[in-house]
Amino acid sequence: MSNQVTSSRPVRDTFPAYQAGAGWNALLPARVPHTKAPSVRSFDVIVIGAGFTGLAAARRVAELRPEANVLVIDATIAGNGSAGRNSGFLINLPHNTGMGGHGSPAEVARKQIRLYDIGLKWLHDLVRTHGIECGWNPVGKYHAAATRDGERRLRDTLAQYREWGVTYRELSRDALREEIGTDYYGYGYHSQNNVFVQPAALVRGLADSLPANVRLWENEPVIALDGTGPFTVTTPSATLSATQVIVANNGFARKLGLARDRVFTIYTYAAMTPVLCADELAKLGPAREWGVIPANRLGTTLRKTLGGRFVVRSAYSYEKERPMADVEAMLSDAYRRRYPRMASHRFEHVWGGVTALTRNGALYFGEIRPGLFASLGCNGAGVLKGSMFGKLLGEMACGQQSPELADALGFERPTWLPPEPIRRLAIVSAIQYQKHRAGLER
Repeated sequence: MSNQVTSSRPVRDTFPAYQAGAGWNALLPARVPHTKAPSVRSFDVIVIGAGFTGLAAARRVAELRPEANVLVIDATIAGNGSAGRNSGFLINLPHNTGMGGHGSPAEVARKQIRLYDIGLKWLHDLVRTHGIECGWNPVGKYHAAATRDGERRLRDTLAQYREWGVTYRELSRDALREEIGTDYYGYGYHSQNNVFVQPAALVRGLADSLPANVRLWENEPVIALDGTGPFTVTTPSATLSATQVIVANNGFARKLGLARDRVFTIYTYAAMTPVLCADELAKLGPAREWGVIPANRLGTTLRKTLGGRFVVRSAYSYEKERPMADVEAMLSDAYRRRYPRMASHRFEHVWGGVTALTRNGALYFGEIRPGLFASLGCNGAGVLKGSMFGKLLGEMACGQQSPELADALGFERPTWLPPEPIRRLAIVSAIQYQKHRAGLER
């Protein structure tokens, strides 16, 4: 499998070109990015992508090899890229419960839970050690259903929770109305397996606290990756070499020749209100912060934030962003249907974000060939999953072995995707089917 990209490829094709800035990033002070090109052109390790996966991998390599010269390159500015565009849920439970591996489904799930618990502790230690102000709040999350099909899905999930030993509280329509201020949902549950963060603040803090032997180069896309070690990494303004390369730019690794028949990208959308007054916040329930995960993957995610704002996230589109005016209207409708008594359903920020999926929900993870490593396709759970698997990838690049790495390498591999245009037809059809099935969960 070739991993060459010619320099004639349009620069914009190797990373997402968003129509709007990330809402979470807009709430933070202006960032002075690291845009100065490195004075040297040869590195021990180059990491492509400064999201949660890439930053974790670079940090772990630098910790284990303090003599190594490490460069992290990202096409955008920390906080405004894909890593800063999610809903800020750190859920330490299997995101895709069908993900296979060696052993029974329950055994595989417990291995995943153990990995996520380790990753969560590692992230929390970094937040505390470096004083990263990201609103870390371990208050759990709700799952809620507006349809009978959605309720069936949630009850199936709770059967898995019982098998895994995960505790939860079931909630009726009345109980949900009392806790989150809406009677839109007929059934739900709450579990403690979640931490809320301000995602742009977290990724910025992780980027700005990298070890001294890591250089961060922002706003500089990688447009080609060649060689077999040393590798040649090409950007619009430089040609660099490295003994090892770690690829952590998720679905856009395909543009560098990796995982072309295993990973695809989708856009999903979010909007954030202005700061709401006390009376309006009270209509969203008594807790200062909460979040709802929908019963259907194409349903609507909600989050009431510590900063007094409300966030609505919903919908998928394949490989290309929808017009922002259409997105705003769609998200406003989802907000209005759930909370019709709000004085306004206006948003201050509306944005899209890209994520990478695989056909079976498995992660594209490991050493592709000697010296070339990748962790791609977090399937919508990139903050915690990306951080943990990035950490493991960094350890793998340093020749470390551990039970956690053995577990990660034992999970199911991504299954094959058909070529275009069949791929597009299949994925768009699947999105339309799930959209229809989601119904009122949207």
